[in-house]
Amino acid sequence: MQGKMDAYMQFLEQEERSLATRKQYRRDILHFCAFLGEEPPSKERVIQYKQALQQRYQPSSVNAKLAAVNGFLSFLELPQLRVKQLKIQRSPFLPGSKELNRAEYAQLVKTARLAGDERLALLLQTICSTGIRVSELPFITAEAASAGAACIHLKGKHRTILLPEQLCRALQDYLARRGITSGPIFVTRSGRPLDRSYVWKRMKQLCSRAGVAESKVFPHNLRHLFASCFYSSDRDIAHLADILGHSNINTTRIYIATSGGEHRRQIEALNLVQP
Repeated sequence: MQGKMDAYMQFLEQEERSLATRKQYRRDILHFCAFLGEEPPSKERVIQYKQALQQRYQPSSVNAKLAAVNGFLSFLELPQLRVKQLKIQRSPFLPGSKELNRAEYAQLVKTARLAGDERLALLLQTICSTGIRVSELPFITAEAASAGAACIHLKGKHRTILLPEQLCRALQDYLARRGITSGPIFVTRSGRPLDRSYVWKRMKQLCSRAGVAESKVFPHNLRHLFASCFYSSDRDIAHLADILGHSNINTTRIYIATSGGEHRRQIEALNLVQP
């Protein structure tokens, strides 16, 4: 099975799947193989695996794991063993325990500055003021700061994102102090772009000092905050989808879901209950 796994990973690489996706698929397929044990895959066992996942994971996580397994089964020329993903009705609002608001974001930036971590403070603002993915940080370069725009090429897609003027000035000041004249701005001491795990770890370390719940602090939530703020101003979901790099507008809908508290205020304001 290991040889088939390696071949599948090579196939995914040729399909231009990201390294993060390939690693996640490998973990999910290994988990499936451990469930099978010495037994060969069968429709019955795959259905049992799906049921076991439902007892342990949230529906979205179940579907992500099933996507990896179904892809692997198709690669093995066993499409008849594939199972259907769970049907999930999107919630019209986000749980407050996971939504990062403006005040909490500002507190994270302030805390990073007080800790003397200028790079982290600037990184948080770069993601939140542009809506980029953490994997797109290497495209924020000295040249982009000078031009006021960054060209992002990832997963076979190309888009240009604009950088706020105030952010450009802050980036250029940072570059001047660091002696960086070209290439990616957010790099290690050896000059390599910061990776997702490093950014995640540094953000989590801010939580307790900033007084922000750890469940709210991760790179993608900064992207969500950008989307929410932009949509509140622009109200054009198609425009927002283009900025975020979404090919499916339904994905963008997830980003602009309001909090439970906001949703409650909206329905209370309707005044449709008659005294």
